[in-house]
Amino acid sequence: MDFYRKNGDGTITCLLCSHYCKLKDGQVGVCGVNRNTDGELRNLVDGNIAALHVDPIEKKPLYHFLPGTTALSLGTVGCNMKCPFCQNWHISQTNNIKNSTRVTPEEIVNAALRHQTASIAYTYNEPTIFYPFARKTAMLAKQHGIRNLFVTNGIMSAEVIEDMKGIIDACNVDFKSNNEEYYRKVLKAPFTVKENLKRLKKNGLWVEVTTLVIPNVNDSEEELGAIALFIANELGPQTPWHVNAFRPDYKMKDSLPTSPVLLLRAEEAGRKAGLKHIYVGNLGLENITYCPHCGAELIKRHGYYIVSNQLQNGYCPYCNTKIEGIWQ
Repeated sequence: MDFYRKNGDGTITCLLCSHYCKLKDGQVGVCGVNRNTDGELRNLVDGNIAALHVDPIEKKPLYHFLPGTTALSLGTVGCNMKCPFCQNWHISQTNNIKNSTRVTPEEIVNAALRHQTASIAYTYNEPTIFYPFARKTAMLAKQHGIRNLFVTNGIMSAEVIEDMKGIIDACNVDFKSNNEEYYRKVLKAPFTVKENLKRLKKNGLWVEVTTLVIPNVNDSEEELGAIALFIANELGPQTPWHVNAFRPDYKMKDSLPTSPVLLLRAEEAGRKAGLKHIYVGNLGLENITYCPHCGAELIKRHGYYIVSNQLQNGYCPYCNTKIEGIWQ
């Protein structure tokens, strides 16, 4: 699949994300890495990797997806959003590929096999902008029994989400704010994350949601409550919600970090909305997966690591309640 559409005026429309950039010959999209080259969409970072590491799956964060395993994690330069608080701004907010390493899908999959990772994570920057390369890699990985996951801002196109079925197994989606104006004016992106979350869930991908709680930006009880209610009502009450602490970086270095009190407020908002699995991140705290029926402690984590796991084939051993997730 080419992921672009030819228009009658010599332009093309990129179909990778919700910006749907209309590009003249030689023009590059909002992401900075997809260009109209002689009437065809050329992905400038195809195989050009800016970051490659082996990470615990809990670092993504994914807590209900193969806990205790590792993921070969990769990213490129470029992004289709302009978040002023980006933690990976040195690669996401540039389109300079000079310092990238050229790799093939075969080399990525061989590295995953060599390091015995259970999955490959397309992460660090927005993987939607290099979806054609991720797709080739993921399809090859599946032949070797390796799962594939996206850590994404959730503004991919409907066409990409439809194509993900059977290729990408899981997503952690950043739900940054419930304010459409904030997305458009500050993040410079269309507010399609809600609709896309529903599409991802409908298409059978395992979905976890992350909200970076930023003081004086999205920390009100009203906004946190609205995000939590959306997750509970539209994705299901067993959908994990990660509420993470903000650390000043990039263009927000002078801002205040998130206090534990704010994250407890978010946690309470999640409980009021009926969410069963709420996790507080970036503070190094213990995060426990509880049985939503009997309250038993099933998975204990400290930081990115599993301390104990009592689950039995995805079920609580005490009351036999099914815990939603991908466990093996």
